[in-house]
Amino acid sequence: MLTHLERLLEAPTIQEIWALHCDKMAEYGFDRLLYGFTQFRTPNSFGNLEDTVVLSNHSESYLDTFIRGGMFHDAPMVRWAATHEGAASWRWVDEQARAGKLNEAELKVLEFNLRHGIRAGYSISFRDVSVRAKGAIGLAASESLRQHDVDVIWERHGRELMVFNTMTHLRISSMPLATARRPLTSRQREVLEWVGDGKTTADIATIMGLTPATVEKHLRLAREALDVDTTAQAVLKASVQNQIFISVAGAPLH
Repeated sequence: MLTHLERLLEAPTIQEIWALHCDKMAEYGFDRLLYGFTQFRTPNSFGNLEDTVVLSNHSESYLDTFIRGGMFHDAPMVRWAATHEGAASWRWVDEQARAGKLNEAELKVLEFNLRHGIRAGYSISFRDVSVRAKGAIGLAASESLRQHDVDVIWERHGRELMVFNTMTHLRISSMPLATARRPLTSRQREVLEWVGDGKTTADIATIMGLTPATVEKHLRLAREALDVDTTAQAVLKASVQNQIFISVAGAPLH
């Protein structure tokens, strides 16, 4: 366990963190994972999908419909994750269906999952420090397992599974560019950092050895990359996304 956690802590990229996690979960019988993390949740939505980190080893045909086609909005366990924290057995979905508490759209999600061999699993909704952030993961079990088998696995190994999944979430959610739609260039990052430090355009031009017009150009491109209207919004969003005030490839902070 400690060896895996050490490797997880040392992994330098989201891709490596995710690969480690997929391999570890497969050891417990969970061979298909779907992770999502947003920092722009509202009371009525998860925000723009392009601002959401989505990681999965499900098939592309599954993801085309479930994620890109928007079916996840009607998935019972996604709705559960939006309003809960902790872990939940997918047995809850079966109980809701038998009690007639699922609507037509939710039942279609269940039928779709069955067609893709997704019959049993567990979901985890993580506790995040921001009211606008939400991270969750769905652990789909191997097709050979049924929900009873999964519940037995969780009874035996639930604590370590929670530790592995929570640590993975914390690593991914804190990584630079974790939710960046378009990563900022080094110049765009630097001008936003100086704005965040309270410097004017003229100040930044002097500090960076640029003309004020060039500084304004970098600020405009940063706003476009972050899909915001004002520079103040750009500083806030870049900070939330861990894009500024970070060390990139060993470069020191200004």
